[in-house]
Amino acid sequence: MTDLRVGTRGSALALWQTERVRGLLQSLGVGTERIEIRTTGDVILDVPLSQIGSRALFTKQLDDALLGGQIDLAVHSLKDLPTVLPAGLALGAVGLREDPRDALVGKGPLLWSDVPQGATVATSSLRRRAQVLRARPDLLVDDIRGNVDTRLAKLDRSPVWTAIFLATAGLERLGFGHRIGDRMPTSIMLPAPGQGALAITIRMDDPRTGALVQRALHDPDCARAVAAERGFLRRLEGGCQVPVAALATVSGDELRLRGRVIALDGRSAVEGEWVGPAASEAHAADAGQSLAEQLLSRGAGEILQAVRDGSGAHAAPGA
Repeated sequence: MTDLRVGTRGSALALWQTERVRGLLQSLGVGTERIEIRTTGDVILDVPLSQIGSRALFTKQLDDALLGGQIDLAVHSLKDLPTVLPAGLALGAVGLREDPRDALVGKGPLLWSDVPQGATVATSSLRRRAQVLRARPDLLVDDIRGNVDTRLAKLDRSPVWTAIFLATAGLERLGFGHRIGDRMPTSIMLPAPGQGALAITIRMDDPRTGALVQRALHDPDCARAVAAERGFLRRLEGGCQVPVAALATVSGDELRLRGRVIALDGRSAVEGEWVGPAASEAHAADAGQSLAEQLLSRGAGEILQAVRDGSGAHAAPGA
């Protein structure tokens, strides 16, 4: 069987995720070749993500390589993927979702309840920033860039930062689970749509690769959950760096989706929940759009417009 060329970013987390996918394909008897590709988000490291102005910071070069035939599939953190893919590409498989929550990481063991009054914390995400300020307006929030290990090193060296926020899944995958002080309750910090899940993109005219990645890692329940979260985000016309949060769970045919839109200063927020049947990914995506409509009718659009007017926040997130 001809080897499949697997495209990936070169970060430690991206490589871990890609090797996991390669191992699953290998178990089916499929040979693979790893091809590392640098993306815009990997090159521009001295500018906050929200100021770069692209919806595909961590995906465009991989998309181009896929469309150009240099690779056969690309491995992504699902939360990095725009909700609308370029023409000719499709989401081939979704799965391997770890704990989707955000993690509080201090220089030593640190619970959210023990973060000192007026402390400075850091994150690259406007979504996390807004929810931190909503829960703790006394805190100061700085921007931080870099891969997971880079951010941990910056925290440890900083004389100012008390803690940083990262995705729990990335920390666990890279063996940094011991650094987690607290897994943030979703009542305080709802995750990014798709957070913790892996995604494979393929060319629409390559059904063989699509069938192989489906067999290797596709999880139908995970796919329905993230379809709801991404449907919610899509209707809000948000890039993944706007302060939009969502988390869905699936039990049988029942879907439960929570969504939240938060002002950057945390002073206002609109949130809601949708519960009902969703037997397919299409039904789940419709549920996400329905919840978004509810929130738009209650002022979510005004919050998001204020974010766009004030920050130009259209970028995709890092880890």
